[in-house]
Amino acid sequence: MSINVKQLAAEKAVEYVKDGMKVGLGTGSTAYWAIRKLGERVKEGLQITAVATSVASEEQARELGIPLVGFGDIKGLDLTIDGADELNHDLELIKGGGGALLREKIVARNSTRMIVVADESKAVGTLGQFPLPVEIVPFAWEWTVAELAKLGCTPELRRSGDALYKTDNGNYIADCRFGAIASAPELAASLQNITGVVEHGLFIGIAAMAIVGKPDGSIEVIERGQGQ
Repeated sequence: MSINVKQLAAEKAVEYVKDGMKVGLGTGSTAYWAIRKLGERVKEGLQITAVATSVASEEQARELGIPLVGFGDIKGLDLTIDGADELNHDLELIKGGGGALLREKIVARNSTRMIVVADESKAVGTLGQFPLPVEIVPFAWEWTVAELAKLGCTPELRRSGDALYKTDNGNYIADCRFGAIASAPELAASLQNITGVVEHGLFIGIAAMAIVGKPDGSIEVIERGQGQ
C-alpha cells in the first residue's frame, strides 16, 4: 500500500493546532488534507476558529463543520497551514500554482506562525524550476507582461480552457519562467516595482517551518534559519 506523502505531512502539521487557536486554511492539494484532518479534530471537540484563503477551501471547511469567521472579526491568526510549489532550506517559497497566492500571502503575513506542508518533490536546492506565478490586474495586462519579460523571464498568461484564468479576486496570473532564481529577495523587489503587479508568488521570511513528507513514511522538518 503506497503512502500518501501529502496527507502524511498535512496531518503532522495539524498536530500543532491547539484549542482556542485562530487558524488560516491554505489552498491546494496538500492543504486539502490539513483541512480534512482539522475537520476530524473539530468533530472530536477541538475548539478553533478559522479563515480560508480561497473559495474552494472555504467550501471544504464549511462542509466539515470548521467554524469560519470574517476577516473583520479578528485581528490576526495564531497559525496558518499551507502548501508550496517549491521550497528551499532557507524556507523561501514559490506559491500560486493554485491561483490563490494573493489571499495566501495576506493570510500568512497576518499569522504569528506559518507551517508549510509539502511532499519531497517540492523541496529544492534553488527556486525556479516551477514557473513563478505573478498576479496582475487585467487592465493593460499586455504592458505589465512586457515589463515582466524585461526581468529575464518568459511570462505566459494562465488559461482555463479557452478563456484566460481569473483568480478569486478577478485578476490574471502570469506564470513566469525565470529558470534558477539566484536571489529571491532581489527578484521580489523588482516585481513589486512593476505597476500592474498585484502580488507575486515568492514568499520570503514568512514560513516558520516546513513539514516534508517522504515516500518511506518519514518526515523532514525544516525550520527557518536551519539552512543558513
